[in-house]
Amino acid sequence: MTFIQKTNRYLVKILKYFSLILATLIAFIPIVSCINTAMKSKEEYISTTIMELPSKLNFSNFYDAWERANMGRAFMNTSIVLAFVLTGSILIGSMLAYVLSRFVFHGNGFIRLLFLVAALLPGVAMQVPTYKIMVSLGLINSLPGYILVMMGTDVISIYIFIQFFENIPISLDESAIMDGCTYFGVFFRILFPLLKPAIITCMILKGVATYNEYYMAHLYLQRKSLVTVATSLYTFTGPLGNQYNMICAGVLISILPAFLIFVFCQKQIYSGLTSGAVKG
Repeated sequence: MTFIQKTNRYLVKILKYFSLILATLIAFIPIVSCINTAMKSKEEYISTTIMELPSKLNFSNFYDAWERANMGRAFMNTSIVLAFVLTGSILIGSMLAYVLSRFVFHGNGFIRLLFLVAALLPGVAMQVPTYKIMVSLGLINSLPGYILVMMGTDVISIYIFIQFFENIPISLDESAIMDGCTYFGVFFRILFPLLKPAIITCMILKGVATYNEYYMAHLYLQRKSLVTVATSLYTFTGPLGNQYNMICAGVLISILPAFLIFVFCQKQIYSGLTSGAVKG
């Protein structure tokens, strides 16, 4: 290897690691500024810049944010919503994908086309008829009603499951049916356990979207007792100004559960995402 080749090789490595370090620093700037702001009192936040360190660590903001924003109730409501929404979405999406991928019938392609068209429609534009239906059913300010709205199976999950079903040999279905297994038995006993990577991928996508959902939570859950994690943070906003030190403390509290789940389940998360990326 010549001197020029060695030099080019080292330059490529230097640029690669420099870009990675720079991207890491850029990603950490919002987190550091959020932690820095959460440690300041209201007066100190007003009189200092965002990146200026606090004179002393003020952990009372976290306690005040937890109490004033009713975050205990918010986490409980959000956990209930996540449990039902993820369970319902996974079951409905996988069953729809099973029917569309395994059975040939008139209208199969048309149904897939309808799902594709639905994915192109903005969700906000569909809220007017959805809200009228919810009012007529008496499901406003109702946790089951909000769960029902959020349980609507997204098209991305359906297509993820369809791709996985298309990579599972249909001979498994035929062998099970010849042994006397029903279609429900084929799905739940044989195919559903093989969908673990797709289930993890869909749970991540749907779980993050549900956990961060603010618009529909604010629209359908207007009582203080039905507050979620996303809506609880808006306790500290108002026409007279925003309490950013309290907001940052609440943001850090809301990030903590997701961070712990990622730390303890990162192996399963990575395996599910990588398996979902290579299917199809």
